[in-house]
Amino acid sequence: MVNISVARRYARALLEAGAEQDADRVAAQLQSLNELVQARAELTTFLADPTYTRAQQRAVMDVLIQELPIDAEPLPRFLRLLIDRRRLASLPLVARVFRDLADEKAGRIRGKVVSAVPLPPETLQQLERALESLTKSKVLLQGEVDPSVIGGVSTQVGSVLYDGTLRTGLDEIRRALKR
Repeated sequence: MVNISVARRYARALLEAGAEQDADRVAAQLQSLNELVQARAELTTFLADPTYTRAQQRAVMDVLIQELPIDAEPLPRFLRLLIDRRRLASLPLVARVFRDLADEKAGRIRGKVVSAVPLPPETLQQLERALESLTKSKVLLQGEVDPSVIGGVSTQVGSVLYDGTLRTGLDEIRRALKR
C-alpha cells in the first residue's frame, strides 16, 4: 500500500530539487510516464517487483526515459532515485501530488464537471470563468458524462461541490414530499 505522506515527501523533494522553474513540464512528463506504466501491467509489475535488481529496473527506466522522452531536469535523476529507494510503486501518487503542487504554485485549481451529455468547449470555458471569479484562482475543468444526471451540471472544484443537476433537484422534492 502506497502511503500519501511518502508520495508527498517525494513530490516536494522533486519540486525543491530544481523542478520548480519548469514544474508544469515536469508534471506533464511525470504523468506521461505514469500513464505508460499503468497501461502496461507487465511494466507495472516489473518496476515495482523487488525481486528484480535495481540495475535491471534502472536499465528499463533508462529506455523509458529515452523513448518518451523525459528530459525535464531533475526528473531522470529523480526516477532513478525512486528505483534506488524501492519507491517506484509510489509513482502514480507522486505524479498526482506533484501536479497538485505545481498547480498550487501556479495558482490553479482543478475541477470536474459532470453532465448528462458532453459539454461543448465554449460551455466549459464559461464555467471556468464563472468559477474563477468565485475562487479567485485559475480553474481547469475536466468534463465527465453521467447519463443518470438527467440534466444540469455538477461541478467539483477542490473540496467544494456545486450541484445544479436535475437528479439532485428531484431527490430534494422527493424528500420534501415524504416529510
